[in-house]
Amino acid sequence: MFSSVWNFVKRHKRKFIFTGAVVGGVYFLGKYAQKKIRDIQEKEATEYIAQARRQFHFESNQRTCNMTVLSMLPPLKEAIVNQLNSESLTALLKAKPTNKLEIWEDLKIISFTRTIVAVYSTCMLVVLLRVQLNIIGGYLYLDNSVGKNTAMPLAPPDVQQQYLSSIQHLLGDGLTELMTVVKKAVQNSLGGVSLKQSLSLLELEQQLSWIRAEVEAGSERPMSWYMLADDENALSDQACGLTENDVGTIRLLNETRDMLESPDFTTVLNASFNRGFSRLLDNLAEFFRTPPCDSAPSSAPDSLSAVSLPLAKIIPIVNGQINTICSETPSHFVQELLMNDQVKEFAANVYESFSTPQELQK
Repeated sequence: MFSSVWNFVKRHKRKFIFTGAVVGGVYFLGKYAQKKIRDIQEKEATEYIAQARRQFHFESNQRTCNMTVLSMLPPLKEAIVNQLNSESLTALLKAKPTNKLEIWEDLKIISFTRTIVAVYSTCMLVVLLRVQLNIIGGYLYLDNSVGKNTAMPLAPPDVQQQYLSSIQHLLGDGLTELMTVVKKAVQNSLGGVSLKQSLSLLELEQQLSWIRAEVEAGSERPMSWYMLADDENALSDQACGLTENDVGTIRLLNETRDMLESPDFTTVLNASFNRGFSRLLDNLAEFFRTPPCDSAPSSAPDSLSAVSLPLAKIIPIVNGQINTICSETPSHFVQELLMNDQVKEFAANVYESFSTPQELQK
């Protein structure tokens, strides 16, 4: 019996070897496949956690942006009011001076200039801080990433502080130059308009459009110049206080300049200007509404065009708008700028670009 079994095995030896090899191969192949599947699952889980962590960091960074904007509005308002002080002119008018008409003309120009400057500079502040804080936020994410060499951070605290201090250009030289350009445009547009002349809201909107056209298209400098100095000497001056070998601040400033000169940034900035001036007109429209007792309500889109006010009555209305525009409490004006979808999308792109390791960008 045993000899017959042995003879059977010898006759079919190759089949047994082949079958064993197949079975063994399938076993090891299954083990290998399981390992690969585990590796893929672990990689996907790691990537998901990293993505969720980066999303959480981004959203936290946007809240920081919003709070920073609100904290910067009081000093911005103070800088505007100090240079365009309409309150002193109002006080003079209360004293009933002999040159009353001359003071009213000055008040007309100052009131419109400071409100328009407030719209421009607030829009610039919102967009510029979005860019700066998302550049820093992206680098901070990389600095805190697992496996990052913390001995060589991309954005150390001293570099962050010096870099963010460049906002002083917008509150200083940039703002002063913007006032000069806007004041000239206001003078050209409204200088010849009599204080007794009545203007409807649509006519006032046309005046603002003429002023904007001269400021935005008539200047030799791009609008981004008011936000960040563009020459290398100024960039070096803004980076002073660091060691000679530390070029981190200048690198951040140059990267910011590249962002500010991009077509996408120009589109976002113009969208912010449009939103800001639209909100300004909405605020002014409240003063052009016909009292309900005077006429029946009208749903026509141009119903407000029938309501006109003398320019002398419009001036104090315009003059007071800075308190809403540069309000440190979240007003509708500031909220609309902060929640602008184009600004938020651009901020996300900036963060994405600077929070991605360079080897993955190549």
